[in-house]
Amino acid sequence: MASPQGVTGSTMPRRQLGRHLRDLRNQARMTTRTAASKLEWSEAKIWRIETGQTSLRSLDVEAMCKVYGAPADLVEPLAALARETKARGWWTTYGDVIPEGFEVYIGLEEAATGLSIYDNGLVPALLQTEDYTRALLEQSVPGLTEADLERRLRVLQARQALITREEAPLRLHVVLTESVLSGRVGDDRVGAAQRARLRELGERDNIRIQVLPGDAGYHAGLESGRFVILDFGVDGSLDRPEPSVVFVETFAGSAYLDKAAEHERYRGAFVDIAAAATDTP
Repeated sequence: MASPQGVTGSTMPRRQLGRHLRDLRNQARMTTRTAASKLEWSEAKIWRIETGQTSLRSLDVEAMCKVYGAPADLVEPLAALARETKARGWWTTYGDVIPEGFEVYIGLEEAATGLSIYDNGLVPALLQTEDYTRALLEQSVPGLTEADLERRLRVLQARQALITREEAPLRLHVVLTESVLSGRVGDDRVGAAQRARLRELGERDNIRIQVLPGDAGYHAGLESGRFVILDFGVDGSLDRPEPSVVFVETFAGSAYLDKAAEHERYRGAFVDIAAAATDTP
């Protein structure tokens, strides 16, 4: 199943627009409270806009640009970006089977040009065989109906199309701990097929898969836990690099880290982890 082309959703436009508007507010030396007062909005609304949590009308953008004293030639590009924030991604059709909040990650993944993944628990979804995913869901989501299971598998297939598409496939650099390969998900047949799939994918030019031996000693992953660094291309609205995002997932929830210092820390951790790993999955 191929990911529908041209239906990439509003995740990235919302984040881009929010960042540009936050920059304009800061340049105007205006607090969120002052901005909210001048616009007759709540501070919570300003926060949701600046963090890319909501879509926005072009008229609202024009009002914000006026309050912030934005250059005239910047208003129309940002208004056009606001119109993109109402787009619906292909994954919204599967909202009933996508975990709450995870649609944000799928939208970021869809827009990314490259991912750096460290996982010490499971094979990442983009590399999973259907049987591995099926066994995992059957164990982790008791009572899942066959219909919902099939819909989750369709979501997975659409996401995996990103790494096998002919034009500009998503670049992956994945480091797994040795325990991921020996972990028990499904029976021996499922495990063997999954390891074969990793070897097959690792031969693609856009994918590098490494394994961290159990006797590797200290490495940053012992403290960081599993994480994904998502890298993007150029922000078309203003023709400047789109900042990376670090996705950190735990049993209690997930977080999206987008501060430069956070990027540097996790990127440094990934370099350290990869240096201790081998290229033989």
